[in-house]
Amino acid sequence: MSKIIIAIDGYSSCGKSTLARGLAKRLNYVYIDTGAMYRATTLYFLNSNIDITDDKAVRSALGNIRIDFHYNAQKGTSDTYLNGIYVEDEIREMRVSSMVSQVSVLLPVRGFLVDQQRAMGESGGVILDGRDIGTHVFPNAELKIFMTADFDIRTKRRYDELISKGQTVEIEDIAENLKMRDHIDSTRKHSPLRKATDASTIDNTQLSMTEQLELAESWVKECLKI
Repeated sequence: MSKIIIAIDGYSSCGKSTLARGLAKRLNYVYIDTGAMYRATTLYFLNSNIDITDDKAVRSALGNIRIDFHYNAQKGTSDTYLNGIYVEDEIREMRVSSMVSQVSVLLPVRGFLVDQQRAMGESGGVILDGRDIGTHVFPNAELKIFMTADFDIRTKRRYDELISKGQTVEIEDIAENLKMRDHIDSTRKHSPLRKATDASTIDNTQLSMTEQLELAESWVKECLKI
């Protein structure tokens, strides 16, 4: 049976990664966490004190970045490694979240990571989630999904996620961060966040993980004519 490319786009904290991981497990597909790639790049810039307004410094820094995903059998998911170092938890911290959208708009960064994403997914059997997967990275993906949810629900989900990881955060700061990221992602000049014309929408404000997973899987079966 042929394997397709599945592109999942949408706003921050809509559960894109959760859906992608669950769907990849059911289909035995490879999950490529593009958001983690941008976060890992952001972490490198922060730790290396890279001035993101300095184009030459940014381009030079990209040559020192290697991002890999290693399957974690205990968790049943892939972990992110930056230059051989485990960074899965660190890239989810607020200091990275507060900068990732600014880093993501940089053309050298986008070109660098999009090339890697296309190379990883060109053979099919992959699921990628992000902001411009169905519109720019893989515009010919066989299945495109656009995810959204009520803003207050998204804020609460993000807050609960960080609290569960032992981080000290204020829900007001989470809300401001999401507003900022939504604005930057939706208004950036190059490949902004938008729904592809042929994408199917999942509004999971009131959907359970199981419900959205079953809906997405039904769309995969339609694509494969199962």
